[in-house]
Amino acid sequence: MPGDKTASRTRRTSYARLPLVAGPHLAPAAGYRATLRSVLVGPAVKPRIMRAPTILVFDSGVGGLTVFGEIMRARRDARFVYAADDALFPYGKIAESELVARVTGLMERLIAAHRPDLVVIACNTASVQVLPALRARFALPFVGTVPAIKPACAASQSRRVSVLGTEATVAREYTHALIRSFSQGCDITLVGSAGLAALAEAALAGRPVEDAAVFAEIEPCFVERGGARTDTVVLACTHFPLLLERFKRIAPWPVRWIDPAPAIARRVVELVGPAAGRPAEGLAPAVFTSGRPPTPDLARALAGFGLLAVEFAGGSAATG
Repeated sequence: MPGDKTASRTRRTSYARLPLVAGPHLAPAAGYRATLRSVLVGPAVKPRIMRAPTILVFDSGVGGLTVFGEIMRARRDARFVYAADDALFPYGKIAESELVARVTGLMERLIAAHRPDLVVIACNTASVQVLPALRARFALPFVGTVPAIKPACAASQSRRVSVLGTEATVAREYTHALIRSFSQGCDITLVGSAGLAALAEAALAGRPVEDAAVFAEIEPCFVERGGARTDTVVLACTHFPLLLERFKRIAPWPVRWIDPAPAIARRVVELVGPAAGRPAEGLAPAVFTSGRPPTPDLARALAGFGLLAVEFAGGSAATG
């Protein structure tokens, strides 16, 4: 497969040296397992059967479309809004205080404009860093996302699992806490990608993305040691499933790819109930904070998800 082996070994070493970044919201006396559930699943919310709820899906870019699609299939009768803070993409290198202020400010305007019944934060970084502030400020349910380590380890037969995320996600203590709690004795390889989310954005926008560039990012996931191979890879960034078909095609051997989107959609249905009406008509609005109109390829991709980019940064819904 494409890719320079020496460079690959260098990348793998650099991943091992990534520093842990402790999330201050994830260290109460109750322990990480309880806190992770509180932060990412949220406080106890009494489920309600809602006819045609309004659901807002938020991400730093177009990665949340993978989650949006699953939720739309589960609740075709819902009214949807997709919001992408592409003006600040990617979130991984943004200071926590800056990110909390940014997202809570955007959310205030989005909620005022669209009056959602439920908000999905389809971003690992924003889920861990911002969800506590959002839940403290707004009186409506928020659903977050987290690397699907528990189901991946339960499904693995070789007991070798890789977690493919952004550099920020694999470095954060909450990811290591999930591994400690849910690895079930599996050998976990953490792979932090600096560029894969941007490659996914580029591919969806119709810009050329070479197989070699994608392979260089996923190759460290494939580990063969002691007669056992990696058989399961956790996609710990919502952007990554946008490239899933390419992953399958260029992978050195077949593996199980774990996408968190179906679990997020199930959580949404738990909170607002199953579809209770006829499918919504027309395209749902998509908001991009950069104000850049989508490329023709991205516009077609958005339409494939049932979305139309009709609002931009200068409007009342989302300003950069």
